[in-house]
Amino acid sequence: MPGPGPHTMYALGAGVGLMRLSRGRFGPHHCLFYAANAFLGPDLGSFAEWLTSSVLGFGRPFGSFAMDVVHHPFYYVLVLGLPLSFFYAWLSGVLLRRGLLDTVSGVPLNRRQCFLLLSAGSLSHFFLDHLFEENGHSSMYSWVLSTGWWKGRAPINPEAVVVIGILCTCLIGGFIYINRKGADMPA
Repeated sequence: MPGPGPHTMYALGAGVGLMRLSRGRFGPHHCLFYAANAFLGPDLGSFAEWLTSSVLGFGRPFGSFAMDVVHHPFYYVLVLGLPLSFFYAWLSGVLLRRGLLDTVSGVPLNRRQCFLLLSAGSLSHFFLDHLFEENGHSSMYSWVLSTGWWKGRAPINPEAVVVIGILCTCLIGGFIYINRKGADMPA
């Protein structure tokens, strides 16, 4: 399973392609929420496991339980789909009102659209995960591993988490900067 960087690049690349092909029907809001769910979505359980065991020093069983429940193409949507679709619909309105992202219609995403983007992001995440599935036994796989199943403690270097976090934040921040309201966009 690839790390958050490849998930983000794949989802934003596919989203930008859809933005170009759809001629405005798939906009920056769609792309951002699709990419957010392809990037971290089903790996929230993995992040919770890492956070509770590495950073906080307690609660590894809670993190493992979260990983077992959420890291699944359909359980992620069934467990977190409704609350996250409400949150994303609200966030879409905030981003639109503050001028951080623009839409052709000027209307924020509704809950149904957010739920569908969440589902698409989850499926996209697992599509990319299954392309790189090696069951975690090769040295190359261990090097790129940031999510998934492992024996013992997760082989995540804290410095790598910070660097990848900064790079993904810059990538998403750049996307928002390019697609902010009032930005000149080429035809």
